[in-house]
Amino acid sequence: MIVGVGIDVVDIARFEQSLRRTPGLRARLFTEAEQPMAVRSLAARFAAKEALAKALGAPGGLRWTDAEIRRAPDGRPTLHVRDTVAAAAHRLGVGRWHVSLSHDGGIATAIVIAEAVREVRHGGEA
Repeated sequence: MIVGVGIDVVDIARFEQSLRRTPGLRARLFTEAEQPMAVRSLAARFAAKEALAKALGAPGGLRWTDAEIRRAPDGRPTLHVRDTVAAAAHRLGVGRWHVSLSHDGGIATAIVIAEAVREVRHGGEA
């Protein structure tokens, strides 16, 4: 069952300016594995993290670095969560993620679908 869907777009040039203007921003938004990536890839990953938050209903307290977008051996992006993001997902019964990234024409975009792997009863417990 689909619990939530999120979508986000990022202007790559504007995002690059933000990274230059705020030196610590890269470390606050991205995991160590993500940080060395090209700006267009970072912009797409930031869009995915925003889309992830939307798919979860935008709960407070999520840390950006508790979500990481990796590349599977076949080239598809995969979403890996821990700590604050994993806890929010668990409360909703989410155990499977679907993510799509793209960047073209100066825009990065991402879609995240949160899928339940168990039914959630009233109060957040299965």
